[in-house]
Amino acid sequence: MHRLLSFVFCGVLAAASFVRGADVSQPAAIAGDPAHPIALDARTTTAAVERGRDIRVGIDVKTIHEAIKLAQPGDTIHLQPIVYHDYAGFYGKKREPGRPITLDGHGATLEGSDPLDLAKWKEVSPGLFANSQMLPPRYLDDAVLVRWFFLWDGKMNLMGRTSKGKKAPFKKPEDLRPGQWTFAEDKSREKPNSRQVCGTFYVKLSPGQKLAEANIAAPMRSAGVQIATDAHGSASAHLVIRNLTATHPYNDGFNIHGNCQDLVFQNIRSIECGDDGISVHEAAECRVDGFVSIGNSTGIADCVAAHTSYNHVFIAGIHAIDLLFLHNGRYRVENAVVLSSSEHPLLLRPGDGNHCELSLENVLIRRLGKSEPVEVQKNAVLRAGRVTLENLEVLALGTATFDNCLVNGQARPEGSKAGGADRRQLIRGIVPAAYQAELARP
Repeated sequence: MHRLLSFVFCGVLAAASFVRGADVSQPAAIAGDPAHPIALDARTTTAAVERGRDIRVGIDVKTIHEAIKLAQPGDTIHLQPIVYHDYAGFYGKKREPGRPITLDGHGATLEGSDPLDLAKWKEVSPGLFANSQMLPPRYLDDAVLVRWFFLWDGKMNLMGRTSKGKKAPFKKPEDLRPGQWTFAEDKSREKPNSRQVCGTFYVKLSPGQKLAEANIAAPMRSAGVQIATDAHGSASAHLVIRNLTATHPYNDGFNIHGNCQDLVFQNIRSIECGDDGISVHEAAECRVDGFVSIGNSTGIADCVAAHTSYNHVFIAGIHAIDLLFLHNGRYRVENAVVLSSSEHPLLLRPGDGNHCELSLENVLIRRLGKSEPVEVQKNAVLRAGRVTLENLEVLALGTATFDNCLVNGQARPEGSKAGGADRRQLIRGIVPAAYQAELARP
């Protein structure tokens, strides 16, 4: 999430600059594979729509961008179940009620990272490699830098930094150990009154190891799916995005800006994104049914005056905040499981002069490790029904109401016979197999 629209359009241009086309390898096996999606019940499926054309990327058109540009009301864009080093950008793509444009990934992965461009790296001392041209200068600012990471043998390396959480200071290049990276700012190259940040990235290898053999990648696209207004201020509307994974962009897996309307997401996943799994801004309205968010800075982060609803959600391995809802929005999460190991499990924060509301229905949040409170700040309203909070307390400076809830085994409201969330149904229907053992523990 980033509140400056200029960041969104910079991200669009950056993404366009670094598209490499499709990688025809199969996507890596990650928990919550959209090839075996969360089962959606009949209440949550979209109504029948008047079908248009089928546009097949790789057959009818070469790129995702071409398909989106060509698509008209009722058309469906089909991806192949492969890895695309690409992103899907919808800007001012406004269609008709009942005739949305649909992007069906069929299990595809939108990969936000690329292997290092070896021509831009120089070995400046044994095992220490430097690059001052990682991104075009106009695209590197503080907002990008706080989200940055490298992939080392496929593993996300944050160096103790995450965008909405703790940020360890950058190490000096000479203090790096093998397997580490840093950034050194060069203020002499920066322009006055500019958000642009200039400097050099460094990676450290074992002495004698070749960079070409290190298997390091960097996030070169800002998002997996971006939906926003166009350059003329026209908002997108009436879109369906389904059966798709976004992984390794430096910003959000799914990023929605502007007053976009009637956006539907079904069976989507965000895996190891530099910022949010999904983030909805301004007065956008969208519905998400079937969402897996793993290894991101935040699981869900919605703000400003957005109206969002989430159903069938699994969140785990988040670094900063699992659930973050801000400002004047109206938000709902139902049928969800959160395995919380982040800095904060849930934060409902309107800010001065704002009022936001969150409804939780049939939600299980299990806190792993040190307990941290669910925070309902001043002028916020939390309505919880059939919610179970394990190893969690509630800090309510605003309003928090409970119906048939369990908080650390204690019934809410007090004195009632509360059952909390339907654990069996949630685990069976939502939790990926790799995480079910964790929930089976008392």
